[in-house]
Amino acid sequence: MNRFIFSFCMIAFLLDLFSDATAQVAPRNYKEEIATWDKERLASLKSATGWVNLAGLYWLKSGENPFGSDPSNALVFQHPSFPAQLGSFLLTDKEVIWKTAVGQTVLEKNKPFDQGVIFQLDSMRSLSLAYKTFRWSIIKREQLIGVRFRDLANPALDALKKIDRFPVSRNWVLEAEFIPSLVPTITTTNILGQSYQQPHPGKIRFVIDGKTYQLDVVDEGEPDEYHIVFGDATNGNDTYESGRFIDIPKPDANGKTIIDFNKAYNPPCAFSEFSTCPIPTKANTLSISISAGEKKVH
Repeated sequence: MNRFIFSFCMIAFLLDLFSDATAQVAPRNYKEEIATWDKERLASLKSATGWVNLAGLYWLKSGENPFGSDPSNALVFQHPSFPAQLGSFLLTDKEVIWKTAVGQTVLEKNKPFDQGVIFQLDSMRSLSLAYKTFRWSIIKREQLIGVRFRDLANPALDALKKIDRFPVSRNWVLEAEFIPSLVPTITTTNILGQSYQQPHPGKIRFVIDGKTYQLDVVDEGEPDEYHIVFGDATNGNDTYESGRFIDIPKPDANGKTIIDFNKAYNPPCAFSEFSTCPIPTKANTLSISISAGEKKVH
């Protein structure tokens, strides 16, 4: 009997230890998970590479594009901390060259950058240059070459305290069936009216209130996720008028995945007029209200 009691006590002790260890690594409850997701999302938006600090978007013309606060420049950014002429962008048929104006100091990785190639047109990678709290790099949108300009002291950063959302509910966490695509790409259109092709691995099919819906997914190069641009009946009322985004796990070996509409989020255009967002296709515009995820920003 004593041996039995001792064994029982040892088992109970080990179970307690296991329970304590499990509690430390067990997932928090779902609402806490979403609260953490919201916090990380807000921090990302307000980071140095986020969307909230955008202060300008300038499309370059072929040749010299002087840049500064003086209205005589081709590219004008009026700000008390910005010089009359900071420098210029030279757009050729192969590259973008930056030239710093005499007497000014522009940095690249904390080192003075007087002149050099910052973007090649056959690439999507750009150097990032800095002046005081300002940062800029080059973006390419089909035939358009532009300057994405940021202010790390942008007042919008302090103004954005939170992003309103619908009440969190597990009812919006849905199992979905992945259906492989028969075509390799899908046409996406952005707010500039440009259309371009994106990798289209397939679509997902899911059920809401007994009715089946489906959404096309695109592959943006993330190792574990697919991306969806979708619209629904809340757009323009509770949510951003041009739709929202959502990311889903890539399907498992049985072609199953999960779409969690509580993690539907606003596109960059909801936070800045200086962004170029894709808009939902007709096929990805749902007829019902998805009362989950982020609401529009006020």
